[in-house]
Amino acid sequence: MTEVISAIEAVDVRFPTSRELDGSDAMNPEPDYSATYVTLRTSAGAQGFALAFTVGRGNDVQQAAVQALAPLVVGMPVDDVLGDLRGFSARMTGDSQMRWLGPHKGVIHMAAGAIVNAAWDLYARREGKPLWRLLAEMPPAQLVSMIDFRYLRDALTPDEALDILHRAQPGRAERQQQLIAEGYPAYTTTPGWLGYTDEKLARLAKEAVADGFDLIKLKVGADNAADIRRMGLARDAVGSGVRIAIDANQAWGVDQAIDWLRSLASHEPYWIEEPTSPDDILGHATIRRAVAPIKVATGEHCHNQVMFKQLLQSQAIDVLQLDATRVAGVNENIAILLLAAKYGVPVCPHAGGVGLCEMVQHLAMFDYVAVSGSTDDRYIEYVDHLHQHFVNPVTVRTGRYLAPQAPGMGAQMHPESVTAYRYPNGPRWNRAGTEHLHLPLRRPSEQEPR
Repeated sequence: MTEVISAIEAVDVRFPTSRELDGSDAMNPEPDYSATYVTLRTSAGAQGFALAFTVGRGNDVQQAAVQALAPLVVGMPVDDVLGDLRGFSARMTGDSQMRWLGPHKGVIHMAAGAIVNAAWDLYARREGKPLWRLLAEMPPAQLVSMIDFRYLRDALTPDEALDILHRAQPGRAERQQQLIAEGYPAYTTTPGWLGYTDEKLARLAKEAVADGFDLIKLKVGADNAADIRRMGLARDAVGSGVRIAIDANQAWGVDQAIDWLRSLASHEPYWIEEPTSPDDILGHATIRRAVAPIKVATGEHCHNQVMFKQLLQSQAIDVLQLDATRVAGVNENIAILLLAAKYGVPVCPHAGGVGLCEMVQHLAMFDYVAVSGSTDDRYIEYVDHLHQHFVNPVTVRTGRYLAPQAPGMGAQMHPESVTAYRYPNGPRWNRAGTEHLHLPLRRPSEQEPR
Protein backbone atom coordinates (compact mmCIF):
# COMPACT_ATOMS: atom_id res chain seq x y z
CA MET A 1 0.00 0.00 0.00
CA THR A 2 1.05 3.58 -0.63
CA GLU A 3 2.33 5.33 2.50
CA VAL A 4 0.29 8.46 3.17
CA ILE A 5 0.21 11.20 5.76
CA SER A 6 -2.35 9.85 8.19
CA ALA A 7 -2.54 12.66 10.76
CA ILE A 8 -1.33 16.11 11.73
CA GLU A 9 -1.53 16.55 15.50
CA ALA A 10 -1.10 19.89 17.29
CA VAL A 11 -0.78 20.13 21.07
CA ASP A 12 -0.80 23.32 23.18
CA VAL A 13 2.28 23.00 25.42
CA ARG A 14 3.18 25.83 27.82
CA PHE A 15 5.92 26.28 30.39
CA PRO A 16 5.42 28.67 33.35
CA THR A 17 8.58 30.70 32.77
CA SER A 18 6.84 33.85 34.02
CA ARG A 19 7.22 32.58 37.58
CA GLU A 20 10.97 33.25 37.49
CA LEU A 21 10.77 36.03 34.85
CA ASP A 22 12.84 33.94 32.44
CA GLY A 23 12.33 35.48 29.01
CA SER A 24 11.18 38.86 30.35
CA ASP A 25 11.75 41.92 28.18
CA ALA A 26 10.33 45.40 27.58
CA MET A 27 7.34 44.16 25.57
CA ASN A 28 6.87 40.73 27.17
CA PRO A 29 7.31 41.28 30.92
CA GLU A 30 5.87 37.93 32.04
CA PRO A 31 6.07 35.38 29.21
CA ASP A 32 5.16 31.73 29.50
CA TYR A 33 7.31 30.13 26.84
CA SER A 34 5.01 27.93 24.79
CA ALA A 35 4.90 25.69 21.74
CA THR A 36 2.22 24.53 19.40
CA TYR A 37 3.81 21.10 19.11
CA VAL A 38 3.17 19.41 15.78
CA THR A 39 3.51 15.73 14.95
CA LEU A 40 3.14 14.54 11.36
CA ARG A 41 2.26 10.84 11.26
CA THR A 42 2.28 8.46 8.30
CA SER A 43 0.32 5.28 7.66
CA ALA A 44 3.59 3.32 7.97
CA GLY A 45 4.22 4.60 11.49
CA ALA A 46 6.87 7.20 10.63
CA GLN A 47 6.78 10.62 12.29
CA GLY A 48 8.04 14.15 11.76
CA PHE A 49 8.16 16.78 14.50
CA ALA A 50 8.11 20.57 14.59
CA LEU A 51 6.63 23.44 16.56
CA ALA A 52 5.53 27.06 16.41
CA PHE A 53 6.79 29.21 19.29
CA THR A 54 4.61 31.64 21.28
CA VAL A 55 4.81 33.22 24.75
CA GLY A 56 1.58 31.98 26.33
CA ARG A 57 -1.91 33.31 25.66
CA GLY A 58 -2.73 32.80 22.01
CA ASN A 59 -0.99 29.46 21.76
CA ASP A 60 -4.46 27.97 21.41
CA VAL A 61 -5.03 30.21 18.38
CA GLN A 62 -1.80 28.92 16.85
CA GLN A 63 -2.92 25.37 17.57
CA ALA A 64 -6.24 26.03 15.82
CA ALA A 65 -4.37 27.37 12.77
CA VAL A 66 -2.38 24.16 12.44
CA GLN A 67 -5.55 22.13 12.75
CA ALA A 68 -7.21 24.28 10.08
CA LEU A 69 -4.42 23.42 7.61
CA ALA A 70 -4.38 19.70 8.43
CA PRO A 71 -7.07 18.75 5.85
CA LEU A 72 -4.75 20.01 3.10
CA VAL A 73 -2.18 17.43 4.18
CA VAL A 74 -3.86 14.31 5.50
CA GLY A 75 -4.11 11.64 2.81
CA MET A 76 -1.22 12.92 0.68
CA PRO A 77 1.26 10.23 -0.42
CA VAL A 78 4.47 10.65 1.54
CA ASP A 79 6.64 10.20 -1.56
CA ASP A 80 4.76 13.05 -3.27
CA VAL A 81 5.38 15.32 -0.28
CA LEU A 82 9.07 14.55 0.16
CA GLY A 83 9.68 14.46 -3.57
CA ASP A 84 8.33 18.00 -4.03
CA LEU A 85 8.83 19.98 -0.83
CA ARG A 86 8.59 23.26 -2.74
CA GLY A 87 5.17 22.21 -4.00
CA PHE A 88 4.21 21.07 -0.51
CA SER A 89 5.25 24.44 0.92
CA ALA A 90 3.20 26.23 -1.75
CA ARG A 91 0.21 24.06 -0.87
CA MET A 92 0.50 25.13 2.77
CA THR A 93 0.87 28.86 2.03
CA GLY A 94 -1.21 29.21 -1.12
CA ASP A 95 -4.67 27.88 -0.30
CA SER A 96 -7.03 30.23 -2.11
CA GLN A 97 -9.26 30.82 0.92
CA MET A 98 -6.69 30.62 3.72
CA ARG A 99 -4.55 33.25 1.96
CA TRP A 100 -7.10 35.88 2.92
CA LEU A 101 -5.96 35.42 6.53
CA GLY A 102 -2.38 36.34 5.53
CA PRO A 103 -1.13 36.21 2.99
CA HIS A 104 2.26 34.92 4.07
CA LYS A 105 2.13 36.35 7.57
CA GLY A 106 0.70 35.80 11.02
CA VAL A 107 -0.53 32.64 12.70
CA ILE A 108 -1.53 30.94 9.45
CA HIS A 109 1.96 31.40 8.00
CA MET A 110 3.55 30.13 11.21
CA ALA A 111 1.19 27.15 11.17
CA ALA A 112 2.22 26.42 7.60
CA GLY A 113 5.85 26.67 8.70
CA ALA A 114 5.32 24.15 11.49
CA ILE A 115 3.80 21.63 9.08
CA VAL A 116 6.50 22.22 6.44
CA ASN A 117 9.22 21.85 9.09
CA ALA A 118 7.63 18.60 10.27
CA ALA A 119 7.83 17.31 6.70
CA TRP A 120 11.53 18.27 6.52
CA ASP A 121 12.09 16.54 9.86
CA LEU A 122 10.45 13.41 8.44
CA TYR A 123 12.65 13.67 5.33
CA ALA A 124 15.85 14.01 7.38
CA ARG A 125 14.86 11.09 9.59
CA ARG A 126 14.18 8.97 6.53
CA GLU A 127 17.64 9.85 5.17
CA GLY A 128 19.25 9.19 8.57
CA LYS A 129 20.84 12.66 8.70
CA PRO A 130 20.59 15.77 10.85
CA LEU A 131 18.84 18.47 8.84
CA TRP A 132 21.94 20.66 8.51
CA ARG A 133 23.83 17.83 6.85
CA LEU A 134 20.89 16.84 4.64
CA LEU A 135 20.79 20.41 3.29
CA ALA A 136 24.55 20.89 3.09
CA GLU A 137 24.97 17.74 1.01
CA MET A 138 22.21 18.59 -1.48
CA PRO A 139 23.31 19.59 -4.99
CA PRO A 140 22.98 23.36 -5.55
CA ALA A 141 20.31 22.91 -8.22
CA GLN A 142 18.17 20.90 -5.83
CA LEU A 143 18.44 23.59 -3.16
CA VAL A 144 17.48 26.31 -5.62
CA SER A 145 14.49 24.22 -6.71
CA MET A 146 13.12 24.50 -3.15
CA ILE A 147 12.63 28.29 -3.42
CA ASP A 148 9.66 30.30 -4.65
CA PHE A 149 11.32 33.23 -6.46
CA ARG A 150 8.09 34.97 -7.45
CA TYR A 151 8.60 37.97 -5.15
CA LEU A 152 12.40 37.82 -5.02
CA ARG A 153 13.63 38.17 -8.59
CA ASP A 154 14.28 41.91 -8.30
CA ALA A 155 16.78 41.10 -5.53
CA LEU A 156 17.82 37.48 -6.13
CA THR A 157 17.40 35.41 -9.28
CA PRO A 158 17.66 31.62 -9.50
CA ASP A 159 20.92 31.99 -11.44
CA GLU A 160 22.37 34.25 -8.73
CA ALA A 161 21.31 31.78 -6.03
CA LEU A 162 22.94 28.96 -7.99
CA ASP A 163 26.14 30.99 -8.34
CA ILE A 164 26.27 31.62 -4.57
CA LEU A 165 25.95 27.90 -3.88
CA HIS A 166 28.50 26.94 -6.54
CA ARG A 167 31.02 29.45 -5.15
CA ALA A 168 30.64 27.82 -1.72
CA GLN A 169 31.28 24.29 -3.00
CA PRO A 170 35.11 24.41 -2.78
CA GLY A 171 35.99 23.62 0.81
CA ARG A 172 32.50 22.40 1.69
CA ALA A 173 33.71 19.00 2.91
CA GLU A 174 36.48 20.62 4.97
CA ARG A 175 34.03 23.07 6.58
CA GLN A 176 31.72 20.21 7.44
CA GLN A 177 34.54 18.40 9.21
CA GLN A 178 35.61 21.60 10.96
CA LEU A 179 32.04 22.17 12.12
CA ILE A 180 31.88 18.67 13.59
CA ALA A 181 35.26 19.11 15.28
CA GLU A 182 34.88 22.67 16.60
CA GLY A 183 31.19 23.60 16.61
CA TYR A 184 29.55 26.92 15.73
CA PRO A 185 29.92 30.20 17.70
CA ALA A 186 27.15 30.98 20.19
CA TYR A 187 26.11 34.01 22.17
CA THR A 188 23.95 33.92 25.26
CA THR A 189 20.94 35.94 26.41
CA THR A 190 20.76 34.05 29.69
CA PRO A 191 22.17 36.92 31.84
CA GLY A 192 20.07 39.67 30.33
CA TRP A 193 16.36 39.15 31.01
CA LEU A 194 14.79 42.43 32.04
CA GLY A 195 13.17 41.09 35.19
CA TYR A 196 16.42 39.84 36.71
CA THR A 197 18.02 41.66 39.62
CA ASP A 198 21.27 43.56 39.20
CA GLU A 199 23.07 40.91 41.27
CA LYS A 200 21.72 38.09 39.10
CA LEU A 201 22.64 39.95 35.90
CA ALA A 202 26.25 40.50 37.03
CA ARG A 203 26.62 36.94 38.32
CA LEU A 204 25.25 35.34 35.17
CA ALA A 205 27.32 37.64 32.94
CA LYS A 206 30.52 36.54 34.68
CA GLU A 207 29.46 32.90 34.44
CA ALA A 208 28.78 33.30 30.72
CA VAL A 209 32.30 34.57 30.09
CA ALA A 210 33.71 31.74 32.21
CA ASP A 211 31.69 29.31 30.07
CA GLY A 212 33.40 30.61 26.93
CA PHE A 213 30.93 33.13 25.50
CA ASP A 214 32.45 36.26 23.98
CA LEU A 215 29.06 37.91 23.28
CA ILE A 216 26.19 38.32 25.73
CA LYS A 217 22.88 40.10 25.24
CA LEU A 218 20.83 42.30 27.56
CA LYS A 219 17.18 43.28 27.27
CA VAL A 220 16.57 47.03 27.32
CA GLY A 221 13.84 49.53 26.59
CA ALA A 222 11.64 49.87 29.66
CA ASP A 223 13.55 52.47 31.70
CA ASN A 224 16.45 54.54 30.39
CA ALA A 225 18.18 55.11 33.72
CA ALA A 226 17.92 51.42 34.56
CA ASP A 227 19.37 50.49 31.17
CA ILE A 228 22.36 52.79 31.69
CA ARG A 229 22.95 51.25 35.12
CA ARG A 230 22.54 47.65 33.89
CA MET A 231 24.82 48.19 30.90
CA GLY A 232 27.45 49.57 33.26
CA LEU A 233 27.13 46.57 35.55
CA ALA A 234 27.39 44.16 32.64
CA ARG A 235 30.41 45.95 31.18
CA ASP A 236 32.15 45.90 34.58
CA ALA A 237 31.34 42.19 34.92
CA VAL A 238 32.65 41.06 31.52
CA GLY A 239 35.38 43.62 30.78
CA SER A 240 36.18 45.42 27.57
CA GLY A 241 37.00 42.35 25.48
CA VAL A 242 33.50 40.85 25.46
CA ARG A 243 30.77 42.10 23.15
CA ILE A 244 27.45 43.16 24.68
CA ALA A 245 24.43 43.22 22.38
CA ILE A 246 21.16 44.82 23.47
CA ASP A 247 17.56 44.05 22.52
CA ALA A 248 14.64 46.48 22.78
CA ASN A 249 12.00 44.04 21.50
CA GLN A 250 10.29 46.78 19.44
CA ALA A 251 9.77 49.10 22.43
CA TRP A 252 10.70 52.42 20.78
CA GLY A 253 9.69 54.79 18.06
CA VAL A 254 12.39 55.82 15.61
CA ASP A 255 13.48 59.10 17.22
CA GLN A 256 13.19 57.62 20.70
CA ALA A 257 15.42 54.72 19.67
CA ILE A 258 18.11 57.08 18.41
CA ASP A 259 18.09 59.16 21.61
CA TRP A 260 18.05 56.10 23.88
CA LEU A 261 20.92 54.43 22.04
CA ARG A 262 23.06 57.55 22.21
CA SER A 263 22.65 57.46 25.99
CA LEU A 264 24.04 53.90 26.04
CA ALA A 265 26.81 54.41 23.50
CA SER A 266 29.59 54.89 26.08
CA HIS A 267 29.13 51.23 27.11
CA GLU A 268 29.81 50.16 23.51
CA PRO A 269 26.77 48.02 22.65
CA TYR A 270 27.65 45.73 19.76
CA TRP A 271 24.19 45.68 18.19
CA ILE A 272 20.70 46.95 18.93
CA GLU A 273 18.08 44.33 18.19
CA GLU A 274 14.52 45.24 17.17
CA PRO A 275 14.84 48.95 18.04
CA THR A 276 11.40 49.73 16.60
CA SER A 277 8.43 48.09 14.88
CA PRO A 278 9.62 45.04 12.95
CA ASP A 279 7.50 46.20 10.01
CA ASP A 280 9.22 49.61 9.79
CA ILE A 281 11.94 48.98 7.22
CA LEU A 282 12.67 52.67 6.58
CA GLY A 283 12.70 53.29 10.35
CA HIS A 284 15.39 50.66 10.79
CA ALA A 285 17.41 52.31 8.02
CA THR A 286 17.11 55.71 9.70
CA ILE A 287 18.21 54.31 13.05
CA ARG A 288 21.14 52.49 11.45
CA ARG A 289 22.46 55.65 9.87
CA ALA A 290 22.08 57.61 13.10
CA VAL A 291 23.64 55.23 15.63
CA ALA A 292 26.62 53.76 13.76
CA PRO A 293 28.96 52.14 14.72
CA ILE A 294 26.30 50.37 16.82
CA LYS A 295 24.96 47.68 14.50
CA VAL A 296 21.23 47.22 13.84
CA ALA A 297 19.81 43.68 14.00
CA THR A 298 16.33 42.35 13.37
CA GLY A 299 14.42 39.42 11.95
CA GLU A 300 12.68 37.30 14.58
CA HIS A 301 9.34 39.02 13.85
CA CYS A 302 9.77 39.42 10.10
CA HIS A 303 6.75 37.80 8.50
CA ASN A 304 8.32 36.47 5.32
CA GLN A 305 11.17 36.54 2.82
CA VAL A 306 9.86 39.73 1.20
CA MET A 307 10.46 41.72 4.38
CA PHE A 308 14.00 40.40 4.59
CA LYS A 309 14.50 41.31 0.94
CA GLN A 310 13.44 44.89 1.59
CA LEU A 311 15.54 45.22 4.76
CA LEU A 312 18.57 44.18 2.74
CA GLN A 313 17.76 46.30 -0.30
CA SER A 314 17.28 49.35 1.95
CA GLN A 315 20.56 48.76 3.82
CA ALA A 316 18.48 48.83 6.99
CA ILE A 317 20.29 46.13 8.99
CA ASP A 318 23.82 44.99 9.78
CA VAL A 319 22.76 41.62 11.23
CA LEU A 320 19.97 39.36 9.95
CA GLN A 321 18.19 37.30 12.62
CA LEU A 322 16.09 34.65 10.96
CA ASP A 323 13.89 32.38 13.06
CA ALA A 324 13.11 28.70 12.51
CA THR A 325 9.38 29.06 13.21
CA ARG A 326 8.31 32.58 12.17
CA VAL A 327 8.30 32.11 8.38
CA ALA A 328 6.92 29.17 6.41
CA GLY A 329 9.61 26.65 7.22
CA VAL A 330 12.90 25.46 5.78
CA ASN A 331 12.16 26.41 2.16
CA GLU A 332 11.64 30.07 2.96
CA ASN A 333 14.65 30.15 5.28
CA ILE A 334 16.88 28.78 2.50
CA ALA A 335 15.81 31.77 0.42
CA ILE A 336 16.53 34.17 3.29
CA LEU A 337 20.02 32.72 3.79
CA LEU A 338 20.77 33.17 0.10
CA LEU A 339 19.49 36.77 0.19
CA ALA A 340 21.78 37.49 3.14
CA ALA A 341 24.72 35.94 1.31
CA LYS A 342 24.11 38.05 -1.79
CA TYR A 343 23.99 41.28 0.24
CA GLY A 344 26.91 40.32 2.47
CA VAL A 345 25.00 40.56 5.75
CA PRO A 346 25.89 38.04 8.49
CA VAL A 347 23.14 35.81 9.86
CA CYS A 348 22.84 35.47 13.66
CA PRO A 349 19.67 33.41 14.18
CA HIS A 350 17.13 34.09 16.89
CA ALA A 351 16.80 31.22 19.34
CA GLY A 352 15.95 30.77 23.01
CA GLY A 353 12.26 30.13 23.47
CA VAL A 354 11.04 26.53 23.34
CA GLY A 355 12.96 24.38 20.89
CA LEU A 356 14.26 27.31 18.84
CA CYS A 357 17.90 26.55 19.69
CA GLU A 358 17.36 22.92 18.74
CA MET A 359 15.84 23.84 15.37
CA VAL A 360 17.65 26.94 14.16
CA GLN A 361 21.15 25.56 14.72
CA HIS A 362 20.59 23.44 11.61
CA LEU A 363 19.97 26.50 9.44
CA ALA A 364 23.07 28.35 10.66
CA MET A 365 25.27 25.29 10.20
CA PHE A 366 23.94 24.70 6.69
CA ASP A 367 24.71 28.36 5.94
CA TYR A 368 28.30 27.93 7.07
CA VAL A 369 28.95 24.71 5.18
CA ALA A 370 27.11 25.39 1.91
CA VAL A 371 26.07 29.06 1.54
CA SER A 372 28.20 31.79 3.18
CA GLY A 373 31.17 29.57 4.02
CA SER A 374 31.96 31.77 7.02
CA THR A 375 31.40 32.10 10.75
CA ASP A 376 32.94 35.60 10.92
CA ASP A 377 30.73 37.84 13.10
CA ARG A 378 28.13 35.07 13.11
CA TYR A 379 26.57 33.55 16.21
CA ILE A 380 23.56 31.43 17.14
CA GLU A 381 21.64 32.72 20.15
CA TYR A 382 21.65 30.43 23.17
CA VAL A 383 19.45 30.47 26.25
CA ASP A 384 19.79 27.75 28.89
CA HIS A 385 16.07 27.13 29.44
CA LEU A 386 13.86 24.11 28.70
CA HIS A 387 16.31 21.97 26.71
CA GLN A 388 15.71 19.02 29.02
CA HIS A 389 12.29 18.56 27.44
CA PHE A 390 13.75 17.57 24.06
CA VAL A 391 14.86 14.14 22.95
CA ASN A 392 17.99 15.58 21.30
CA PRO A 393 18.78 18.80 23.16
CA VAL A 394 21.44 21.20 21.99
CA THR A 395 24.95 20.78 23.27
CA VAL A 396 26.93 23.98 23.92
CA ARG A 397 30.52 23.83 25.12
CA THR A 398 33.00 26.67 25.59
CA GLY A 399 30.65 29.07 23.87
CA ARG A 400 30.01 26.94 20.79
CA TYR A 401 27.14 24.79 19.54
CA LEU A 402 28.33 21.26 18.83
CA ALA A 403 26.96 20.00 15.53
CA PRO A 404 23.99 17.66 16.14
CA GLN A 405 24.34 14.17 14.73
CA ALA A 406 20.85 12.74 15.39
CA PRO A 407 18.56 12.54 12.33
CA GLY A 408 15.95 15.25 11.96
CA MET A 409 15.49 18.91 12.89
CA GLY A 410 15.66 18.51 16.67
CA ALA A 411 12.10 19.47 17.64
CA GLN A 412 10.96 16.13 19.09
CA MET A 413 9.91 16.50 22.73
CA HIS A 414 9.76 13.83 25.41
CA PRO A 415 6.19 12.49 25.60
CA GLU A 416 6.32 12.96 29.39
CA SER A 417 7.01 16.68 28.95
CA VAL A 418 4.17 17.10 26.45
CA THR A 419 1.80 15.35 28.85
CA ALA A 420 2.97 17.27 31.91
CA TYR A 421 2.86 20.75 30.38
CA ARG A 422 -0.13 20.35 28.07
CA TYR A 423 -2.37 23.36 28.58
CA PRO A 424 -4.72 23.74 30.39
CA ASN A 425 -5.15 20.24 31.79
CA GLY A 426 -1.60 18.94 32.14
CA PRO A 427 -0.61 18.15 35.73
CA ARG A 428 1.92 21.02 35.81
CA TRP A 429 -0.96 23.46 35.20
CA ASN A 430 -3.97 22.00 36.99
CA ARG A 431 -2.46 21.48 40.43
CA ALA A 432 -3.48 24.34 42.68
CA GLY A 433 -0.50 26.02 44.31
CA THR A 434 2.10 24.29 42.15
CA GLU A 435 5.43 26.06 42.43
CA HIS A 436 7.70 26.83 39.51
CA LEU A 437 8.56 23.49 37.94
CA HIS A 438 11.60 23.77 35.71
CA LEU A 439 13.71 20.66 35.91
CA PRO A 440 17.33 21.27 37.00
CA LEU A 441 19.55 22.50 34.20
CA ARG A 442 23.28 22.05 33.71
CA ARG A 443 25.44 25.03 32.93
CA PRO A 444 26.58 25.11 29.27
CA SER A 445 30.16 24.20 30.22
CA GLU A 446 28.90 21.09 31.98
CA GLN A 447 26.90 19.74 29.05
CA GLU A 448 28.17 16.63 27.34
CA PRO A 449 27.87 15.76 23.66
CA ARG A 450 25.08 13.55 22.49
